Order: sequence, then structure tokens, then C-alpha cells
Amino acid sequence: GSIATPEINFQFIPKSVKERPPRFFDSSQRAYFMSGSVVVVESPAKAKTIERYLGAGFTVLASYGHVRDLPPKDGSVRPDEDFAMTYQIAERGAKHLAAIAKALKGADNLYLATDPDREGEAISWHVAQALEEKRSLEGVNVKRIAFNEITKTAVREAMAHPRDLDMNLINAQQARRALDYLVGFTLSPVLWCKLPGSRSA
Repeated sequence: GSIATPEINFQFIPKSVKERPPRFFDSSQRAYFMSGSVVVVESPAKAKTIERYLGAGFTVLASYGHVRDLPPKDGSVRPDEDFAMTYQIAERGAKHLAAIAKALKGADNLYLATDPDREGEAISWHVAQALEEKRSLEGVNVKRIAFNEITKTAVREAMAHPRDLDMNLINAQQARRALDYLVGFTLSPVLWCKLPGSRSA
């Protein structure tokens, strides 16, 4: 389905994204090693290794990268509506989101452990927003963790120090994605006319 993101203040790095955020919890209230936790990473190879490091009580699943994106059609980014953006869950993304939602049934915690960069932060946000839309996060504590290496020590250290999603990174990624989209839709018709055979900007 399609999910609209209203009122993004687009100033290269937008100031805010007004979607209802998932419910977060104070990391001092619960220890990271509680049972009934789901961890989401980007790649299935990482998932297997991290699940082995964390042991019983953890289910580690992969998002396989982005789970939703701007549909490749006019109107996905609307400058005249304060740069509102409409996202669509990809067919592949829907499959992986369904697996994550199934694992969350009865779980206490969701740890978003995508890559520690702008794209990774955005992927975590999209996963959380899509799951919120599916009502899969009711009663689930959601946190972001990040690590720079896949070692048992690094993973456990990250699990012991969860944080909230970094909206500055997320908004920066959305600004870049909106720019790419708008430039592509503006220049592509020109390229098609001037350079026969070209596909898009």
C-alpha cells in the first residue's frame, strides 16, 4: 500500500517529519537481555551471526535493505504541499515486513540494528513506520542500536546502550531522496527529447 508522509519542511535537511513515531522506552527500565526480543538488520548473513551472538530469547531478521520507497510516478514528492512525500511498500519489502511482524507477536522489544549511517537510519525509520501502520508495534518497545563491526563484544555493547532514532539523519536522507526524485522527473523528459535512447536522469 501507499503511506503519505505529511509536511516535510524541505530545506535540504528538513526540520521535522510529522508522522506519529513508534513508542520508545527508557533504556534504564529494561535490560537488553530480556527475552522476547526481535532484532532487525539489513542483511541475512549478519542476521545469522548476530543471532548466534545474542543467544536464546532473540530473533534476528533481515530487512534486505529498504522496505519502501517513493513510487516512480509523478506526485510522490509534492513541493506545493510543503514537500510532502508518499512512500510505497515494495513487493519484496512487504514479504520481509510480514516476517518481522509475525516475529513480533508476543515480543516485548524491537531493536532496529541497520547500518550505522544515514541510509541505515532511514531504513530503520521506514521499518518502524511500516510496522506501526500494520499495528504490529502495540505493546512493543522500539529502540535503535548501531555497531561498526560484527563482533560479539560490539553487538552486546550496542544492545546495552540503545537509543532513539536520529531524526536529523533520517530527514537528511529524505531530503537527498526527494532531490534525486525531483531532479529525475524534471530532467528525464528533457533527456528523452534531446538524447534518444536515454532512460532517465
